[in-house]
Amino acid sequence: MRSARFIARATAAGLRPLLLFLVFALPLPAGAQPPALAPKAERADRVVVRKAERRLVLFRGETTLATYDIALGRNPEGHKQREGDGRTPEGRYRIDWRNPQSRYHLSLHVSYPEAADRARAAASGVDPGGMIMIHGLPNGLGALGAAGLLRDWTEGCIAVTNEAIRDIWRQVADGTPIEILP
Repeated sequence: MRSARFIARATAAGLRPLLLFLVFALPLPAGAQPPALAPKAERADRVVVRKAERRLVLFRGETTLATYDIALGRNPEGHKQREGDGRTPEGRYRIDWRNPQSRYHLSLHVSYPEAADRARAAASGVDPGGMIMIHGLPNGLGALGAAGLLRDWTEGCIAVTNEAIRDIWRQVADGTPIEILP
């Protein structure tokens, strides 16, 4: 409860960028090493997120490799418009880097905002936001498992269980396309 009040006060004080940095920069618990990337023949060549279904699907060609339940941003309907709107973006992006030291177990970065997202935000005079990740549950809360996905709670990221993010981390290389559908 005290940490929730701290986050609310820090956000109100304009410290949101610092909080986001800290969330994604603090290390994994001791002994928690990320899995090795699967051999190329076993990797997904496409990720599809179906927001309305709360599903993330890994594909190789037209073959479904795996399907995972997800939680989204706290305001999940519609495309992300600006920083702080709690929406998960919609569109075509790429997984462009990964963070093995994330406070959310492991995290894969989605290339949002792309040029069109930045132009749309600039035309509206707002910051498009960023740091959209596919990530596990907060470190120390992995035991929640699927219960951690019962409601949408992220700031726009795509949350999965820790077991799921380990599978996704292993099967999705940097550069893999991701399509986020309504």
